[in-house]
Amino acid sequence: VQLQASGGSLVQTGGSLRLSCAGSGFTLRYYNIGWYRQASGKEREGVLWISGSGDNTYCADSVKGRFTISRDNARNTVFLQMNSLEPEDTAVYYCAARDSMYGGSCRTYDMAYWGKGTLVTVSS
Repeated sequence: VQLQASGGSLVQTGGSLRLSCAGSGFTLRYYNIGWYRQASGKEREGVLWISGSGDNTYCADSVKGRFTISRDNARNTVFLQMNSLEPEDTAVYYCAARDSMYGGSCRTYDMAYWGKGTLVTVSS
């Protein structure tokens, strides 16, 4: 199981980015996929996750109304659309997977597989 997050960049406040999480070596639709982020000097936190059937769960209230998650099972890819970005969203963003039989989770220690992160920097 391998995950590859991409799409991070430098963006101005109020801008948008779409991150991608591409899976290989497994069939992504059988897994719950979550996005997590870690700001400098802070612990990694859950952002939101999506079930194999497409149900979304937000982990961070601060992103409600601004971030959405979606999946394209044909492409074995999950997306994180981030709008109205704020400097507080600056972090390394990671995607992670957990077999759907166990349910999704906002807790990082519940997730079984992790990809390398992608850096999002929001300038003020």
